[in-house]
Amino acid sequence: MVEVANKGIDGTYDAVVVGAGIGGLYAVYKLREMGLSVLGIEAGDNVGGVWYWNRYPGARCDLLTIDYCYTFSPEVDAEWSWSEQFAAQPEILEYINFVADRHELRKDYLFDTRVSRAEYDEARQVWTFGTETGKTFEATYAVMATGPLSVPKRPDFEDFDSFKGELYYSGRWPKEPVSYEGKRVGVVGVGSTGIQIIPVVAQEAKELFVFQRTPSFTMPMRNHKHSDEYTAEIKRNLPAMRVAAKNSPLGGVRPATTRPYFSLPPEQRVKIMESAWQNGGHTFLGSFSDLMQNEEANEQVAEFVRGKISEVVTDPATAETLKPRGYPIFARRACLDTNYYETYNEEHVSLVDCFKEPIVGLTEKGVRTASREIELDMLILATGYDGLTGALMAFDVVGRDGKTINEEWKGGAHSYLGLMMKDFPNLFIVCGPNGPSALANIFTINEQNVNWLAGAIEHMRRSGLTAMEPTAEAEHEWMEHVHELSLNTLVRKANTWYTGANVAGKARGLTMYTGGFKAYRETCQEAADDNWRGMVFEKAGVPETVA
Repeated sequence: MVEVANKGIDGTYDAVVVGAGIGGLYAVYKLREMGLSVLGIEAGDNVGGVWYWNRYPGARCDLLTIDYCYTFSPEVDAEWSWSEQFAAQPEILEYINFVADRHELRKDYLFDTRVSRAEYDEARQVWTFGTETGKTFEATYAVMATGPLSVPKRPDFEDFDSFKGELYYSGRWPKEPVSYEGKRVGVVGVGSTGIQIIPVVAQEAKELFVFQRTPSFTMPMRNHKHSDEYTAEIKRNLPAMRVAAKNSPLGGVRPATTRPYFSLPPEQRVKIMESAWQNGGHTFLGSFSDLMQNEEANEQVAEFVRGKISEVVTDPATAETLKPRGYPIFARRACLDTNYYETYNEEHVSLVDCFKEPIVGLTEKGVRTASREIELDMLILATGYDGLTGALMAFDVVGRDGKTINEEWKGGAHSYLGLMMKDFPNLFIVCGPNGPSALANIFTINEQNVNWLAGAIEHMRRSGLTAMEPTAEAEHEWMEHVHELSLNTLVRKANTWYTGANVAGKARGLTMYTGGFKAYRETCQEAADDNWRGMVFEKAGVPETVA
C-alpha cells in the first residue's frame, strides 16, 4: 500500500478486490504474486464467501469435492484431503480457511467492511471505493469478485415484520447453534437449499410445514466417505484430472457422453437411467448428450424421475404435488438430496402447495395462506438470491460520465466476455453474469477469469498502458453470441434465477454463456493472444490502440 496525503483517502493500491470468496481470494493471491499492492474488502468478518454466509442445516456441496477446489497451489494439493465425495459446509469453509492460512491471504483483507460506492475518476484513471465504515480507498484496477449468489431475496409477503417467532434466512444463517426440537417449523422454498434443509430439520422438529410453489427435480446424492486408498489414487492422478476438467464443458470431471438419447432402444435407455439413479450424483446429466437440446428426450427423462417420486412417496396426492411439470428437467438447478422425498412419508411433515394455497402474508403466530393460518415457532426462508447481477447492483458502481452499472443493466446484464464493460475502464468482473457462471465449476471459472484479468494487467504494465475497456462493437458481438447460444438450450425455458424470473421487475432473459467452459476458456484466450482483441487501451488518459 502507498500512503497518500489526499484528504479523506485512507490508502492507495494498485488493485482493490471486492469479496473474500473463491474468486476474491485467488485474485488477491494472483495479483500479489505479480508484485502489485492489493487490498481485499469483505463484508463478513472472515473469508469464505457463499460458504461463510450459508451455514444452514444440511448445507453441502453438490459438486464432487475433487473438482470443488483450487488448482493453483501444489502445497494445498499435497497437504489437504477431502473426507467425502460431496463435502458439507463446515469442511468446505475449513478448506477455504486452510488456503487463506497457507498463503497468508487475510493480511491483505479489510473485513467487516461493505463497499458502498466505487467510482472511476477519468482524469486521474483511478477507482475510488467508499465504504459503509467511512473509509475510502483508491486503486488503478477494480476487481469485482462479488459472486453470482450473494444477495438473499426477501419474499414479498404482507406484514412481513409481524411474525414474533424465530425467523432465519438460509443465506444469512447465524453462527450460534439453532434448535428445532419440539418446535413447529416452516420452510419456504424447495430449491437446492430447501431440499438440503428439510430432511435435517425434520429429524428434530415437532412439526414441519414445507411451503412449495414450484417443485424441483432432485436426484439422490449417494454421498460416501473417501477411503485412504481412494484419496491416494486421487492425489496420484490429480494432474490428469485437472487437465480433463479444464477441457470439459462443465469445467469438472462429471460423467459425460456423446450418445444421444434416441440412439439407443427404450430398454437400454431405461437401464442407463436406472443405473444413474442408483449411482447418484449428477450421473443423469452425463447419461445422454442431448438432454438440454431435445425436448422429447428431456421429457422422457423427466417422466422417469417423476416415476421415482411415486416409488418413494407413499401418499399419492403428496407425490403428485412434488412432481415438477411445465419446465424441462435440468433447466432449473440440478439438485441432489439425501432422503428428501423420504421425508414426506413422516407423519409430522406436511406439504403446502402454494399454487393451490398461496402464502398471503405473515402474522404474529405464523403464516397466513389464502385459506388458513398456520401457527409456527420458527420460519426458515430458503427463498433464493437476486442471482448473477444482484451483488454488483447492490451498491453504486460508477464509470465514465457518471454511468452506473444499475442503469446499464436495467434492461439486462451485458459485458464483453463476461469480464469487462465499455465505459468502466480497468473494472474486471469475476464470475459475472455473461460468462459460464452457474453452469460450470465455480472454482474453475474463477481461476480462469482471474488468470485472464491478471494477464491483461500484466500486458498494460509491461506496455506502459494505463487503462483498458472493450469497444461497443466487441461488447455487442459478445452479447449477440451469448444470445444465439441460449437459443440452443432448454435452460431458457424455465422461470429461474438463471433467467431473472425470481425477482419482481428484473430484466428477463438467459444472459449466461451456454457454450460450455472449454469453448469459453478458448475464446477468452484467443482474444488475449490476438493482441487483446476487442479492447481499447489508453496511455496516461490518451487513447492508444484499439486491439
